[in-house]
Amino acid sequence: MQVERKATWWDGKHRPIAVLALGAISIHVGLRYGSGVDESVAAYPLYAALVFGGIPLVFDLLIKLFRREFGSDLLAGISITTAVLLEEYLAGTLVVLMLSGGEAIESFAVRRASSVLQALAKRMPSVAHRKQDSTVSEVELDQLQIGDAIVVFPHEVCPVDGTVVEGHGVMDESYLTGEPYMMSKTPGSQVLSGAINGETALTIHADKLPIDSRYAKIMQVMRESEQHRPRIRRLGDQLGAIYTPVAVSLALIAWAASGEAVRFLAVLVVATPCPLLIAIPVAVIGSISLSARLGIIIKNPAVLETIDTCRTVIFDKTGTLTYGRPHLTEDLLAHGFDANTVLKLVASLERYSKHPLAGAVVAAARERRIVLDDANSLSERPGEGLRGEVDDREVRVISRKQLAADYPDDTSALPPLAGGLECVIVVDGRYAATYRFRDEPRQEGASFIQHLRPKHAFARVMLVSGDRESEVRYLANQVGIEEVYFNQSPEQKLALVREETTKADTIFLGDGINDAPALTAATVGVAFGQNSDVTSEAADAVIMDSSLKKVDELLHVSRRMRSIALQSAVGGMALSLIGMFIAAAGYLPPVAGAIAQEIIDVVAVLNALRVAIAPKQLSDF
Repeated sequence: MQVERKATWWDGKHRPIAVLALGAISIHVGLRYGSGVDESVAAYPLYAALVFGGIPLVFDLLIKLFRREFGSDLLAGISITTAVLLEEYLAGTLVVLMLSGGEAIESFAVRRASSVLQALAKRMPSVAHRKQDSTVSEVELDQLQIGDAIVVFPHEVCPVDGTVVEGHGVMDESYLTGEPYMMSKTPGSQVLSGAINGETALTIHADKLPIDSRYAKIMQVMRESEQHRPRIRRLGDQLGAIYTPVAVSLALIAWAASGEAVRFLAVLVVATPCPLLIAIPVAVIGSISLSARLGIIIKNPAVLETIDTCRTVIFDKTGTLTYGRPHLTEDLLAHGFDANTVLKLVASLERYSKHPLAGAVVAAARERRIVLDDANSLSERPGEGLRGEVDDREVRVISRKQLAADYPDDTSALPPLAGGLECVIVVDGRYAATYRFRDEPRQEGASFIQHLRPKHAFARVMLVSGDRESEVRYLANQVGIEEVYFNQSPEQKLALVREETTKADTIFLGDGINDAPALTAATVGVAFGQNSDVTSEAADAVIMDSSLKKVDELLHVSRRMRSIALQSAVGGMALSLIGMFIAAAGYLPPVAGAIAQEIIDVVAVLNALRVAIAPKQLSDF
């Protein structure tokens, strides 16, 4: 599939055209003034540059024109055409050099490091190891059927969603959770496609076809979100929409008033908007360099022109506004149960679970120096909680709702409902305990949220999470967010972000592969950390050091870049406008106008280079 915002087919030719034009001008000047050959002979290099460089550039501009894309480079196309018609070949070649040079810099700035879908696809194996009787054979993924026994060898990627039937080991499911956890696996454990197996081979029962497995569904959502990715109108084109008609009008007036077509060309050559075509990309590249020094990787340079204009910010919860490390805060025991005994039973079971709270239970047991036992008959079906046997005792980890459905007589023993996360423990058919957890909010979360409206003019701040309502609202109250959405699947997050993006430019901040579709659909997607390659690829910017301060620095880098880029562009256009009036009066011929424009370019670019110099302070909260 072709991913939008990838470099277009003509991007690669701007650099050789710029080299060709520069070489042609150098040879022409050498022949004309160094060897004294005839002017017509000295013009041959210019002919080559205009044929092999000018025609492709003008052709591309015509395609844009037919698409009703009126960019700032339209003036350059008119100048090249007019120069050829008036036999002002040197002036035309100078414009080719200015246009192709600017486009080459722009292409370099915009080219993304890699593709989202390629990052997703490269994780999956092309074959699976199917076990029939005692024989293991390699088969293509599309040959797998539900019910097949599949052997996942050490360090291989699991090809389908399934259930472990033989073997004990661990799997790395960080691609899904965004956290670098190794999930223990035993017969009865659920496994997800895309997870990386540990040191021991596991035999799994295929519960779904590869095309229906969770990983494939995420890829499907990613493809859909890529196709709907918002198109950003670039800063240069916005300015060019004003500048272009002014320049053309002035050129036409000069031609009509003087009756000399060469004045039309002279005005357009001076008007060629190289401060837009060169200075803005230079400012973008400088800001990318500055961001990298700050620990912010810019994947899509267009966001530097856009992020400061966004008016809606949408936060994922875990790992973004929290540290992504829930911990056990309370274990409320029923009468007759010992805290350490219950924790030993639960932790022995939870170490085989992929639930986000499992790690917190195991960590609590580790802190109390509790030695864990093996678990048997493990089951973790959606909506039914975790069930298994530990030390000949039946243990269940469920929700309040499940307790009310399966053990209605025990509900009276439950403690009052509180904010945060919780699970209910049942041992041998009796209510045993309620565990409560907290995922600690980031220390800077509240101050960061509070400063977004007054300092960055955000109109809406939203919190979107897959967690349950009580935990999401608890965090929202802690950091000061009023608009919250909970129990959201990746597909629901994607739909919500798309809807909000139609109303205003949006920033989505998240981590974990389940955030990738939403990151892609937002106007600007910002990923935290580097645990997931796919999330990093889906994002427009990646905060390597998971800190909200770095997000604020990104906002300020964007604002500063826009300010300096506008200074360069508007200042350059103002100088060009002065030159246009001089050319219209007949005091600046086309070649001299092109040289004057190059001087203006140098001034604009030197100003644009200031963005790479880090200021003393970039954060304001």
